[in-house]
Amino acid sequence: MNSPEIKQFIKKNANLFWYIKEEEKENISINFLVETILNYGDKEDVKKLFSLIGIKKIAQIFYKQTSFKRNNYHNRTINYFNLYFKRHA
Repeated sequence: MNSPEIKQFIKKNANLFWYIKEEEKENISINFLVETILNYGDKEDVKKLFSLIGIKKIAQIFYKQTSFKRNNYHNRTINYFNLYFKRHA
């Protein structure tokens, strides 16, 4: 279950989850939230995500998701956040 702050963050970025039913958006997983925000969010969204979940937890999720040969991250996103997390996490 997501915290109220995370639910509010999801609601603020509801346009990124346009294909999910409105009543199900609050219950998306943290893994899916991280993937979506890192891929499609802007700088402010990423900063807010870091403050809500923590950069180390996000880095763990990111590295786990990108360890698979097939993943949903864009190549530029993978490159950028690999460099970012090596320096900051």
